[in-house]
Amino acid sequence: MAKILFIVSGATYWVLKDGTRYATGYWAEEFANPYKTLTDAGHEVVVATPGGAIPNVDMMSLRPSMAGGEQGALDLEAVIRDAEVMRRPLELSDVRLEDYDAVYLPGGHGPMSDLAYDADAGRLLTAQLASGNPLFIVCHAPAALLATRIHGVSPFKGYKVTGFTNEEEEGVGLASRATWLLETDLKEKVGVEYSRGPIWEPYMVEDRNLVTGQNPHSAAVLADRMLKILA
Repeated sequence: MAKILFIVSGATYWVLKDGTRYATGYWAEEFANPYKTLTDAGHEVVVATPGGAIPNVDMMSLRPSMAGGEQGALDLEAVIRDAEVMRRPLELSDVRLEDYDAVYLPGGHGPMSDLAYDADAGRLLTAQLASGNPLFIVCHAPAALLATRIHGVSPFKGYKVTGFTNEEEEGVGLASRATWLLETDLKEKVGVEYSRGPIWEPYMVEDRNLVTGQNPHSAAVLADRMLKILA
């Protein structure tokens, strides 16, 4: 059985243009769905965060309207409640990549606040890419690619990538309030070859050992792909 490292945001808020602290964290579906898929198949998941902070779930992601109804929200809550690994995360600085068969980053707006600027996240993603081992990133978590730049250049330059679109950010009412937008910065600052599907629809892009997903509903598709690769 495989051992998978989940690199999760430890942020509890994201500072907007006007200085407002927007409450956030990781998106429930993007953690819970792959976690359940992988652990049900017998794989082991280890969680690491910046500074070993206990990850904070974005409460909006547990609203029935966001979780596929009342039962969907209850199911997500149950997975998170039972995931003991979320209560004792490693520090990113202590992670040894050779201990893991794959790396996965769930999103939520949290990564826009911490992983995008975290040197350890940047180092680990760079090393994972170079290793040829699977690297899965979904929704807002490709923000961490910004932390891989050295003197403005990222090893992810030219890679085919997707992530949360500017149009989806407009859909949640944050595009005009954010200090930066993920799609724009991935294209302009990392230099990825960005593509996307329809908003809110599952969309996955695979380029060599890098697999990215556009939005929360893409997490399930990435989890299934992870299972196949790890089989």
